[in-house]
Amino acid sequence: MTQPGGQVLRFQGVDDPLRDSFLRWQCRVRQMMMRDDLGRPGDGIMPSLTLAGEAEPLGHIVTVMSKSPQFSKTPELKHMVRRTNDPAQRREAALTFFSETYYQKASEFSDILTATFPPESPGAAKIRAAGQVTLTFDAYGQRFDLACRVWALAGHNPLFQATYWHNLLFNPCLEADTVILGFEPDWHRSAADPSPE
Repeated sequence: MTQPGGQVLRFQGVDDPLRDSFLRWQCRVRQMMMRDDLGRPGDGIMPSLTLAGEAEPLGHIVTVMSKSPQFSKTPELKHMVRRTNDPAQRREAALTFFSETYYQKASEFSDILTATFPPESPGAAKIRAAGQVTLTFDAYGQRFDLACRVWALAGHNPLFQATYWHNLLFNPCLEADTVILGFEPDWHRSAADPSPE
């Protein structure tokens, strides 16, 4: 559902085994990334992106998975950013925060993934123009092919805010007018290998 200004709202409680399996898998992958890899993005959160109608992937993107608005931790993320100007201290606080209980409950997360792009990014413009993409996650013996609609998120969108402050913790050079795209899976056109039981 789209509101004026590009705000995307999703109703929680969608009962779909593929969706639930993906969110649980993503929570495990992201928690391991924070605990074992010091937050460095790996294959589990960097899907290949293929534009609708194309055979070859355009490339890989780094995705963010945010909590649904009713479970938002954006105020905490803002506080960590504003508490210090030292990038190392911010990163250390973020790693502690995300390594603990943040990813414990998959049901608290939105299934709309997001990604940031530089202002005036040609790649972001190409993705937006396509309108439909496939995100292919392939890691740890699991593959998900997600057929997604693409949204340009407005600055007031809760997922824009969550993504911006999340990424600012790890990238002090993130620009204020960064472009954030939302990727909304159509679970009926998506697939997993192995499939959820």
